[in-house]
Amino acid sequence: MRRRTATRLVAAAYGAAALVSGGALCITLWQGVTQPGIALAFGLVVAVGELARVRLPEARVGGPRTTGLLSGAGALGYALCGQVGDTPTVHGPAQAVTVALVGSLVGLTPHVALGQAPPPQAPARLALGVGFAALCGQPLYGDGWLGCAVEPGALFTCCLLALALLVGCLDALLAAATDAHGRALRAELTARLVTVPALAATAVLLALAVAVAGLWALLLCCAPLLVIQFALRRRASVRATHRPTLDSLARAPEVAGCTPYGHARRVAELSRAVGRELGLTGGELTALEYAALTHDVGQLSLADPVPGGATTALEPGRQRRIALLGGAVLRQAGVRWRVASAVEAQADPYREQSVTARVVRTVGAYDDLLAGSHSTGSAARQEALHTLRTTTARDHEPRVVEALSRVVARAADV
Repeated sequence: MRRRTATRLVAAAYGAAALVSGGALCITLWQGVTQPGIALAFGLVVAVGELARVRLPEARVGGPRTTGLLSGAGALGYALCGQVGDTPTVHGPAQAVTVALVGSLVGLTPHVALGQAPPPQAPARLALGVGFAALCGQPLYGDGWLGCAVEPGALFTCCLLALALLVGCLDALLAAATDAHGRALRAELTARLVTVPALAATAVLLALAVAVAGLWALLLCCAPLLVIQFALRRRASVRATHRPTLDSLARAPEVAGCTPYGHARRVAELSRAVGRELGLTGGELTALEYAALTHDVGQLSLADPVPGGATTALEPGRQRRIALLGGAVLRQAGVRWRVASAVEAQADPYREQSVTARVVRTVGAYDDLLAGSHSTGSAARQEALHTLRTTTARDHEPRVVEALSRVVARAADV
């Protein structure tokens, strides 16, 4: 019932965004664009920000995440702008939404051509946030009902910043509710809230800077954020090259006959779901997925493959040797230390392991148990979970086993 209510609220929000977008476009076409030079300058900022949008390499539910801090800050800055140099601005909320939408669509055109555009919910949230910010920000200027009470100064700046932060938080909440599944809402929201202060501060800086220095201030204020986006793009490109390497390493034990076909992929997908259940986010989830993909690489050192690839039946010394060899291979391949350390710790007691290593070990054992089970369906899953619960004294953390149980139960209900 609660999930159904949340779904309806999200649908209502996007319905409102569609109405705001359509209404803003119609009003702007009917009344014409006021102060077109200012509108064009901010529209270019939004377009350039969308053009430089970064596609993050982390795999996630609902597709890859992209980030465009500059476009959001430019659109929000235009909504909060009340003066350019000595000239008061007279654009209303409708024109602010129109400029944000047109600039966003222009900047996203190359991404659409390359098949890398963000989902359509992103422009919808942009329109909704900009419209709300402009509607609440206009009374702070000129003859507005707050303009007479709030003089330019520290209080005025704090009001703008509070409004920008509120818009950013609402946008993050709506985006998280759209992309999250089940209990992943908190993790998705936490990941998105990280960028809200930077976006809000930049938007307010743009609005205040152009009020003092004119439109030339846009170049000065946007340049650092644009450099950051290009740096993020370069970092994302470098990190994306790791994925083909890890996929090849994950397939190697399967090709060699050491592990069943698809074992690494199944463990990686289930480990990521369990990680979300435990509240892991961002880089933690990525490291968890990479460690799960490559946790059996050390089996390539075995002269005789373990039946079914299940190393839990081996004596502790051989388990540790396989784990250490797997970690050594990953370090030689340049994989992040967190991933290699999680693979190396697979044979250690769970109390000495990181959360990443605990999840990989438990999910890997679960998949091995399912593969070797004589029953099928729900009975096999319950039997595997029961076996894991009986070994929580040393091998598996109870919290991880219960998180796995909840994930498995939800998947079975779908």
